Amino acid sequence: MAMRRATGAMIRACAASSSSSAGYFARHFHASSGDTKKIVGVFYKANEYASKNPNFLGCVENALGIRDWLESQGHQYIVTDDKEGPDCELEKHIPDLHVLISTPFHPAYVTAERIKKAKNLQLLLTAGIGSDHIDLQAAAAAGLTVAEVTGSNVVSVAEDELMRILILMRNFVPGYNQVVNGEWNVAGIAYRAYDLEGKTIGTVGAGRIGKLLLQRLKPFGCNLLYHDRLQMEPGLEKEIGAKYVENLNEMLPKCDVVVVNTPLTEKTRGMFNKELIGKMKKGVLIVNNARGAIMERQAVVEAVESGHIGGYSGDVWDPQPAPKDHPWRYMPNQAMTPHISGTTIDAQLRYAAGTKDMLERYFKGEDFPAQNYIVKDGELAPQYR
Repeated sequence: MAMRRATGAMIRACAASSSSSAGYFARHFHASSGDTKKIVGVFYKANEYASKNPNFLGCVENALGIRDWLESQGHQYIVTDDKEGPDCELEKHIPDLHVLISTPFHPAYVTAERIKKAKNLQLLLTAGIGSDHIDLQAAAAAGLTVAEVTGSNVVSVAEDELMRILILMRNFVPGYNQVVNGEWNVAGIAYRAYDLEGKTIGTVGAGRIGKLLLQRLKPFGCNLLYHDRLQMEPGLEKEIGAKYVENLNEMLPKCDVVVVNTPLTEKTRGMFNKELIGKMKKGVLIVNNARGAIMERQAVVEAVESGHIGGYSGDVWDPQPAPKDHPWRYMPNQAMTPHISGTTIDAQLRYAAGTKDMLERYFKGEDFPAQNYIVKDGELAPQYR
């Protein structure tokens, strides 16, 4: 493994080797002292909102707040929101960039084809959490390092999930629409509005976000269930008051609300299909801030339209940005938004700082915090295997 990520003297030796060699051993992770690197960032455009808050760092205009720092060290930093198609701005820089930074909110889809073209690419950073916009198997095979700012927006997402549960439970959106449209029809809201207390809430996935959500739900007096590949420590499980259910098919029929908190992998892609949704309680409420592709798109539409799903809310789509004709935009009883849950101003400050920290370590030839690695030394993190 030492050959795969050379540091110190080994980097200087490797620098003399042919840059045209392909495959795993062609990618040397750490930057040599004094090296000039080409770094490309892909973020959403803020336009007139960019100047409204000095801490609004996660947009093209403010570029994570690291432009002056990078350029003062002689690095080239290019930022764009143009990421799709053969003629996009990102595509122009693929052949000679060294580092690509993207976010889950406006993801640069890093395909095997793009990785093959990116002869100088060493490092893929996600400013936020969730690196499924990258072909991780192809990245591992090419000897690339993939890392994200683990923990940077877990509070933001967990809070957003709690909000969405309440929005669906209390039938909030129709009430808001009545006010905007100059209407007043209490019955049109109240006939399907419920208390959260006493309801059974199940989270599919109980990692950092899932645990935080369960902790925040505890004061509401709910019956809390969770399904995950790993069971919590008994002390934490008791403190939260949640019960582990090893068999997902056993948990789902019990839930009034199902929250999706599992990463997108080949195993979870399309996981919530017609068959699995059919096992849920009629009228179930679903919150999905994980990834849109975990749901089978048309199965969700049909279940919402039939009433089997009583309400659906989330901020994740497939693809992103969602096209104007995406059917989830037009489903009844939905409370969808663009991908916003993890890009609060507080989260932006955290993931901007985390990205800068990893770049500093990269330039110095130092390792990242272990929990940040998604692909390292040709191996994927456990949650993506």
